[in-house]
Amino acid sequence: MVVHDRYQNYDAAGLGTRDHQLCAAHLIRDLEDCAETYPEARWPRQLQMALRGLIHAANLAREQGRDAIEAGTLTMFTKMFRGGVAVGLSEVKRIPGPAKTVTQPVGRVLLEVLRDRAGDVLRFAHDLRIPPTNNQAERDLRPAKTQQKISGRLRSERHTRHRYAIRGYLSTAIKHGLDIMTVLRDALLGKLWMPPDPATA
Repeated sequence: MVVHDRYQNYDAAGLGTRDHQLCAAHLIRDLEDCAETYPEARWPRQLQMALRGLIHAANLAREQGRDAIEAGTLTMFTKMFRGGVAVGLSEVKRIPGPAKTVTQPVGRVLLEVLRDRAGDVLRFAHDLRIPPTNNQAERDLRPAKTQQKISGRLRSERHTRHRYAIRGYLSTAIKHGLDIMTVLRDALLGKLWMPPDPATA
């Protein structure tokens, strides 16, 4: 499972056969651009509302210990999503011509992604184990980016690799519900915790 913002390095066949979850936070931001470009259009806000509604419903279901979004809620927001995509496609027409030479109107390519990859957009709503956004992954990298902005660099490549290895290890431990200080102490004592192998889980 790969959660990403459609950046080609993540959204590529070279990663092999796997499921994708397109980051809903990035989609909502892209739809905000559409709302500003087409202030009279209703479909950008409708699509944002559908995605936010599904994210909230998924979070609520998890908090309540349920393994699925309530069926009526899922149906309602999914119908709202598909309706918004259909209206948007009818209003933002594709310009004929090769992609390399023709720039499509704002939102057209996004709407086609929402139509053609609806399964990858709404996967989180059907499987509550899947996060709707890649915000956590970005938060894990943010401290290093902040240091880079302040100092203009990340010291040597060796130090950077070590920093990311430590942060990645601790972040993974936290996501498995472990106490970070215990994990650090055990690591210093040579008792490294290792995440379970997903192939045997």
